Amino acid sequence: MPRLRFVVAQNRVLALALVPARVHDIRTRPVKLRRGRASLRVLLPGLITEDPMGQNGGTAARSSRCIALVGPYLSGKTTLLEAILARTGAVTRQGKVTDRNTVGDGAAEARDHGMSVELNIADTAFLDDKFTFIDCPGSIEFQHEGALALTACDAAVVVCEPDPKRVPALQLILKQLEDRGIPRFLFLNKIDSFNAQVRDILPTLQPASAKPLVLRQIPIWEKGAASGFVDLALERAFVYRKQANAEVIDMPAVVKDRETEARFKMLEQLADYDDELMEQLLSDMQPTRDKVFADLVKEVQEGLIVPVLLGSAENGNGILRLLKALRHEAPFVERTARRLKLENAKSAAHVIKTLYTPHGGKVSVVRVLAGEFGEGTVVQGARSEERAAAAFSLLGEDARKRGPAKAGETVALGRLEKILSGETLSAEKGGSIQVPAPEPTQPVYGIAINVKDRKDEVKLTSALARLMEEDPSLKLEHAKDTHQMVLWGQGEMHLRVALERLKRKYGVDAGSKPRQVPYKETIRKGVEVRGRHKKQSGGHGQFGDVVLDIKPLPRGTGFQFAETITGGVVPRQFIPSVEIGVEDYLQRGPLGGFPVVDVSVTLTDGSYHSVDSSDMAFRQAGRIGMSEGMPKCSPVLLEPIMEVEIAIPSEATARVNGMIPQRRGQILGFDAREGWPGWDVVRAQIPESEMQDLIVELRSATAGVGTYTAKFHHLAELTGRLADNVLAAHKAAAE
Repeated sequence: MPRLRFVVAQNRVLALALVPARVHDIRTRPVKLRRGRASLRVLLPGLITEDPMGQNGGTAARSSRCIALVGPYLSGKTTLLEAILARTGAVTRQGKVTDRNTVGDGAAEARDHGMSVELNIADTAFLDDKFTFIDCPGSIEFQHEGALALTACDAAVVVCEPDPKRVPALQLILKQLEDRGIPRFLFLNKIDSFNAQVRDILPTLQPASAKPLVLRQIPIWEKGAASGFVDLALERAFVYRKQANAEVIDMPAVVKDRETEARFKMLEQLADYDDELMEQLLSDMQPTRDKVFADLVKEVQEGLIVPVLLGSAENGNGILRLLKALRHEAPFVERTARRLKLENAKSAAHVIKTLYTPHGGKVSVVRVLAGEFGEGTVVQGARSEERAAAAFSLLGEDARKRGPAKAGETVALGRLEKILSGETLSAEKGGSIQVPAPEPTQPVYGIAINVKDRKDEVKLTSALARLMEEDPSLKLEHAKDTHQMVLWGQGEMHLRVALERLKRKYGVDAGSKPRQVPYKETIRKGVEVRGRHKKQSGGHGQFGDVVLDIKPLPRGTGFQFAETITGGVVPRQFIPSVEIGVEDYLQRGPLGGFPVVDVSVTLTDGSYHSVDSSDMAFRQAGRIGMSEGMPKCSPVLLEPIMEVEIAIPSEATARVNGMIPQRRGQILGFDAREGWPGWDVVRAQIPESEMQDLIVELRSATAGVGTYTAKFHHLAELTGRLADNVLAAHKAAAE
């Protein structure tokens, strides 16, 4: 027999009719509630029933969900996080990015540059459901920040502007989510600035998604501005209220036809994955709202569709409907654990971020997937066992001590010194199955760094180690040939922020300059030369005499040393010293002091003194022979040539093909990028000296989304004015 059900929503009681249906099917009448759910139980004993699915405000315990906010640069993710926190009461008023008072982007670097440069994590609750929202940077130079966090998220809200020019950037985001099987919602932000019909915008965005974009709402236009929206699933109209919940209104007659058309389109898309719904539509039967919502939940959680919602984060519009969609349709941690093949784990947590705080030391932010983690928990990582010193909940930069975190919750654990981002932790003996962590994107931009104050040299190494632990996409290279310390990252801004953080957090003021190209030298012809070292200064003297046959080798062969000594003219024990002397010289060639490669040296003759000859004397003789012979071998400069694969939207292919010859590059070919509709891959060979700022020009030509991978391919001769310029610059730098 049907029972009267009540649902509590934001201190209001919704009295429902006597029908065994979901809340969406029933007209509601708001009743004020003074003292919350406990008072309701006293006033109306026996009338409250629990919702078995936990979908309609029942009091059954539900695990916390973790939702990533992702999207292209400047799409409004941080503003959306602020609007969510304000709407759920986590903050008292909604801040603005321009006012530098948002919960997210609290770091000095983010506020100075007006952009997200790291994850922003905040816990909140909506209708008694707990949520952790993770605001991920949108710039391609910082998108690696979100890569580890996405692994353990239950769903993602993709924030996007209604601009077709942002399709490639949107595709970068959606492709990452699709490949990981993460359910996703698309939030079309800045509806207040729309200058086109949503029905026209959606087809232009569809190429970015491999799954159908399913419109859940249509705007109500008034005097050229969006004054509200119609929820196609609920079949209700709402009018926006700035920084407040939208209010239900009667369906305006001017949108009724459009609502009918849009709703039928939505149902058709849902029916593609539901035969029963398809039969109802073909039979002109109107499906129940219960059926519609059941299909939405199923198809969203299975990643078959991408629901599209509208709003304006800055004005707080559309926030409540987004939260309700997440509450009803986003999966819980149990599904996420199955996706990560941890459904049988008694205890598991994934490290999504590592932080070093001024007073608390190292902090590991983890998403608990099974079991319980908190202060004192002994965790097993991939390589170590450690005890967590404390547990904190996060609201941006604010960390508050808390009790143990259960499955679904996100918690910061202190003092796990050997645990790294991307590890899967367990509180059980024997450890946990390690979830494969995404590989950091190959660095594309490098600078040579050095400390401005010599007393900071010792601090620099440890500070960089911590910086790279916080940001695994940074790489440090000690260049063997140029003797430079090179910091590699995802772009110019990425490295600028890294140096700023190095100074602010660790007190190390590091300077930077362009990295040197590892040029080499070689020879074009051979020569035979004698090297003699003779010195008499009282007592034992020094004597070494060698004859060397110097010849060029094929490119890529390297260095070869041989000897054809007969008759003991050079004693066997001194031959290795000759080779060492030759190698000493080859470290700095005759042209500009660059290392010499692809040379063969054969020791053919020589002489020695029974008293004055020594290892040192023959080492010096070998060096002298090379210094006298190499200038006569037609030395030539070699430059490294890189094999490059450039990934770009197809519309930018012609521009990029024009860039490559301007950088003395050779195009090898281009083809469609596999698995990426609308993208191409251009293959080329480009001198390394021409690639220093390639990523800057490439991003400029592709609206910030182009990227490349590169690896060394071969050395090629560099002659003429270009070689002269290199040698002159190298000489000037050495002086």
